[in-house]
Amino acid sequence: MSQFSRNQPTPCKLITYLRRSSDTFLKGFAEFLLMGFSDSWESQMVHAAIFLLVYLAALIGNLLIIMLTTLDIHLQTPMYFFLRNLSFLDFCYISVTVPKSIVSSLTHDTSISFFGCDLQVFFFMYLATTEVAILTVMSYDRYVAICWPLHYEAIINKGACVKMMAISWLSGMICGLMHVTATFALSFCGLNKIHQFFCNIPQLLSLLDCKVIVIEIGVMILVTSLVIICFVLITLSYMYIFSVIMRISSKEGRSKAFSTCIPHLVVVTLFMISGSIAYVKPISSSPSVLDVFLSVFYTVVPPTLNPIIYSLRNKDMKAALRRQCSMLDEAAD
Repeated sequence: MSQFSRNQPTPCKLITYLRRSSDTFLKGFAEFLLMGFSDSWESQMVHAAIFLLVYLAALIGNLLIIMLTTLDIHLQTPMYFFLRNLSFLDFCYISVTVPKSIVSSLTHDTSISFFGCDLQVFFFMYLATTEVAILTVMSYDRYVAICWPLHYEAIINKGACVKMMAISWLSGMICGLMHVTATFALSFCGLNKIHQFFCNIPQLLSLLDCKVIVIEIGVMILVTSLVIICFVLITLSYMYIFSVIMRISSKEGRSKAFSTCIPHLVVVTLFMISGSIAYVKPISSSPSVLDVFLSVFYTVVPPTLNPIIYSLRNKDMKAALRRQCSMLDEAAD
């Protein structure tokens, strides 16, 4: 009897045996199924149409900011250098998840290969972590500009800008590699359904044995701690900024200072709070629709809102756009 028990198949071996008779199980680790928002054809078409419009808006807005901050001589300042990096990142960030989701809805093919899921997780975590770092750098830039205006050019010089951006992008790459290595080196057991419109870490962890996810949990704790540190630094920066702004005697001066800070604060709040809630909450094998919609706030909303916030409420960006349009009209004549 004991020998019979020792020869019993393990759960993973049983899944491997049963995968031939059911497409709901992992096909030799070949693919996952992205369940998205709904299984109905009508809902998928609505989802595809909305995501397509949002993606085009984000694409046009971010590329416009990249073009203006690159071509216009009046926007060659550290603040717009950081904004150009943020816009390029947002363009890449939304392109990691949304196009695949649109194609899946239009073709009714929700599968994504194991390697494709691996790449999506890497680039998503890489770009998300880099965005946190860039937002922190941008808050530091505003802090120095408002609290130490006489020393701004000495502190935020060209070399410092390049170094801060290089560190931001490098830190994101390291975090992305850590997540991918800690997650995809493990063996997946169970259903291959991911109840999201993209491959994300919490849903992938629900497909793993809870006894073997210790390393990835450790990585998540480390990255979350770094995000909290960044959030604290941003909060401290704005506490000092607002204290200085309130001492400005001119109403116009206070208004101008607030106009450069509030948009950045809105972006930080949307991105960090929604992302933190999604990644800190307990892992669930049966996520709700709310989890899927929450993910929209940290994957789709920030890259779409950033161009609107930084362009429509920014006089320098509006003036740069008018100058570029005038140059195009003159060239056409």
